[in-house]
Amino acid sequence: MQELRTLIGKEITLEWRQRYALNGMMLYIVSTIFVCYLSFRLKSNQLNPLAWNTLFWIIMLFMAINAISKSFTQERAGRLLYYYTLASPQWIILSKIIYNSALMLILSMLGFGFYSFVMGNPVGDIPMYLLTIVLASVGFASSLTMIAGIVSKAENNGALMAILSFPVIIPMLLMVMKLAKNALDGLDRGSSNDEMMILLALDAIVVTLSLILFPYLWRS
Repeated sequence: MQELRTLIGKEITLEWRQRYALNGMMLYIVSTIFVCYLSFRLKSNQLNPLAWNTLFWIIMLFMAINAISKSFTQERAGRLLYYYTLASPQWIILSKIIYNSALMLILSMLGFGFYSFVMGNPVGDIPMYLLTIVLASVGFASSLTMIAGIVSKAENNGALMAILSFPVIIPMLLMVMKLAKNALDGLDRGSSNDEMMILLALDAIVVTLSLILFPYLWRS
C-alpha cells in the first residue's frame, strides 16, 4: 500500500507541475457547454430532457478521452525504465486508474454543476444521477487508462487512441445513458438495478483485465 500511495502521489505531483493540462480540460468543459448554450438558444426552451442528457454525456465522453490520453505521454522513456526497476506493473496501472478516476470524478462533477447552471437541470433523481457519474468516471478512467498504455507503445498515435477506445467505451456508454435516463425521469430506483449491476460488472472486468494484461505490455 505504501508503494501504491507513493505512485499516486507521483501522479498528483506531475499533474501539479503541468497544470496547463488540467486548466485546458476546464477550459474545454466551459467553452463546450457555452457553445451548446448559444447553439440551442435555451432562452427559447428548445432543448428537451432527452437531448439534455445525451448532450451532457457526449461532452463527458470526449472530455474523458482528452484528459486520460496523456496518462503515459507525460512519462519519458527513461523515467518509465526507472519505474520498471522500482515498482510492480500492477501497482503502476492501478495507481493510474485510481488517479484518473479521481480526476474524471472531479471534472465530471464540476462539468455537471456548470452544465446544470447554464443549461438548466431537468433531473428528477439527482442522487441517482450523481451515482451514475461516479460509476461512469471509474469505467471511463479504467478503460481509457489501459488503452493509453497500449497507445504509448505505438509512438503515442492520437488516432489510435480514438480507434481503440470507442469499441470499448460504447457498451459502457449505453448502460450509463440508460441509467442516467432513469434518474432523469425520476423512476423508482429498483428499476435501475439491472443497469447498475451491469455497469459495476463492466467496471470490475476492465480493472481486472488491466491488472492481468498490463504486466505483459509493461515488459515490452
